[in-house]
Amino acid sequence: MAKRNKLEIIRDILLVLRNNRGAMRPTPLLRRSNLSSSRFKEYFGDLKEKEFVKVEGDKNKLVVLEEKGQRFLEKYQTIINFIDEFEL
Repeated sequence: MAKRNKLEIIRDILLVLRNNRGAMRPTPLLRRSNLSSSRFKEYFGDLKEKEFVKVEGDKNKLVVLEEKGQRFLEKYQTIINFIDEFEL
């Protein structure tokens, strides 16, 4: 199995969130993303900075998929479909 590139990792994290009704706690998200904790923190920080996700709550934190993250998933799928259609 090939290593995932940055866009694939971002897609995978956002898909895990979307498939869990758009919100979940950070630790289960880390586990389901199949990343080390240090790599997850790096990508998670980028996703928060770019406003693809946000963290809600003080004690029981929830990671929430934002509209921008949802749009990323839609555009990503469009690109993948294009590549598949033209066998690139």
